[in-house]
Amino acid sequence: MLDLIILSLHFFVCFLISVAIWRGPKDVDLCSSSTGTVEMMEPGGLILIGKEDDIKKSRRVTAEVNGREVVVFYHEGKFHAMDSRCYHEGGPLRLGEIEDINGQACIVCPWHKYKITLETGEGLYEGINPLEPSPTPQWQSKGVKQRIHKVTIDNGNVYNGRILSENIRSSKIQ
Repeated sequence: MLDLIILSLHFFVCFLISVAIWRGPKDVDLCSSSTGTVEMMEPGGLILIGKEDDIKKSRRVTAEVNGREVVVFYHEGKFHAMDSRCYHEGGPLRLGEIEDINGQACIVCPWHKYKITLETGEGLYEGINPLEPSPTPQWQSKGVKQRIHKVTIDNGNVYNGRILSENIRSSKIQ
């Protein structure tokens, strides 16, 4: 009976830890209001995310833009922005590692290792064609994309503009 109580307590503690990780601490927004949202609308509908130099140093920053949590990455001299939650199960992409896959920079979701290109938001997987005589694994599109956002740099400031991809699976996550 004591074993059952200890096991139940263990599962309850694991559940609490998983909830804490899911809700987890947010990245520090470099330019945010007291509510944690970025609402400084500039002419042309651009929303100020932060200072270019600050984002270059931190390599990534999250901000809430028009009700969506967006992560902005600075990688190999380019800025990229996408919804911060993975289209698969809502994993926190802001915590993922960036890997080079076939010459494409990809964010790897820390939960299930889904690989998403920073440039287009395309989900990739490594598969084989069983009809080939000697099948070799090749990276291919899953046919599913993460929502990406336009990034504009002006006078040392980084802005988030319009959404570059619509009807995207990550729309259902946030």
